[in-house]
Amino acid sequence: MELINWQWSIIIITSIIFFIISPWAKTSNQFFKAVNNKKAPNTFVLTGSLIISWIFAKSITNAANLGLEFGIVGGVAYAGYYASFAVAGLLIYKMRTVGGFTSIHHFLSSKFGKGAMLIFSILIAIRLFNEVWSNTMVIGSYFGDSGTLPYYTAIILFTFLTLAYAIKGGLSSSIFTDVIQMVLFSVLLIVILWNIFSVDDFSTKDVVSSGTWDFQFGLNLFFAALIQSFSYPFHDPVLTDRAFISSPKTTRKSFLLATVLGALCIVLFSIVGVYAQTQGLKGQAAVEVGKAFGVVILLVINFIMITSAASTLDSTFSSFSKLVAIDLKLGKSLSFGRLAMAVIAVLGTIPVFLDAEILSATTISGTMVIGLTPVFLFWNIKTPPLSFYLSVGCGLGFGLFLILDYFPKSLIFTEGKYANLLWINVWGILSCITLYFIPKWLKK
Repeated sequence: MELINWQWSIIIITSIIFFIISPWAKTSNQFFKAVNNKKAPNTFVLTGSLIISWIFAKSITNAANLGLEFGIVGGVAYAGYYASFAVAGLLIYKMRTVGGFTSIHHFLSSKFGKGAMLIFSILIAIRLFNEVWSNTMVIGSYFGDSGTLPYYTAIILFTFLTLAYAIKGGLSSSIFTDVIQMVLFSVLLIVILWNIFSVDDFSTKDVVSSGTWDFQFGLNLFFAALIQSFSYPFHDPVLTDRAFISSPKTTRKSFLLATVLGALCIVLFSIVGVYAQTQGLKGQAAVEVGKAFGVVILLVINFIMITSAASTLDSTFSSFSKLVAIDLKLGKSLSFGRLAMAVIAVLGTIPVFLDAEILSATTISGTMVIGLTPVFLFWNIKTPPLSFYLSVGCGLGFGLFLILDYFPKSLIFTEGKYANLLWINVWGILSCITLYFIPKWLKK
């Protein structure tokens, strides 16, 4: 049986199984909040769901590629984004227990008004839109070169099959399959690493000594990721939706566990890239390493990509559905929620045909929302609604600086790749915090 046929079989069979075993949501609580038999997800289920829904296909692809480019430093740098779990977990715990807020939208509309809530909704809708194409493009790359018929066919079929079981159960399906996908991911990762470390001329010493702990060789990205972690999680409803469905203590514990375990998964997968670096491989690290080890390992890597992409995609569909149906109150019926899923699936696939860059979905969107940092970091400090608009607007401005590559070189104090990203975020976050408090100071 040819490799391509095995790959098609993996996508089709796993999707059909997920559709069969996924719960059928019959109530709004089941579909939008994953409450089944009056029970919310426990620590184990919530932690697994958080990790796998954030280990996107694009994330482990980026981790492997950064391992190839910078050694283990690249993996650690990308894992910096997983500090987002700790930030969100601790702040949302306080927002729920002290502030009494039941959702991010509840908090924003109460403190800053409906206008702020609508702007925020637009930002997260863009985020969810990006999640669709940036993950399905990774799947397509395993079936053919970008722009080819097999590439497009794989993307469209994978999106449709994932949508099918997501529509069946909403967030209940998403979290139920997340646990299975997390177990699969863990087993497959162990298989990949076992094979890599079985090679005679590769050991943990090669991993530890790979890369240079210098700004020029990966630390620019690491510190940019840490800075973005104070805002990045709040514009991702896949993460924040899960912060309000279980008890506050269960949620806090799950988010802190997910910080450590999620970062560890990313660092471990970056070893695939480190191995590729030692072997002088070029191109997409995960694909090239899979080819080097033969059909079986390539299929395992392909399976791990499908697992992680599906977990993110079904979470994206359920989060968008909740956004338009519950948060924006456009229609709370299950049929409307299911229709919303279909809409984001179609719209989110369009950029696939426009040759978009995968990593840009993380770095650029992460910069454009740094204005959310003071909004959530100082959530319990009373400020006028104008503070929200000034800070968020400032963040969007610095995001444009990054997109247009227009930023004074005199304000960049490190060298190497991602230096621009780091210092735009440093100056951007300082500017956002300053602007956030100006209306409060003027009022005094």
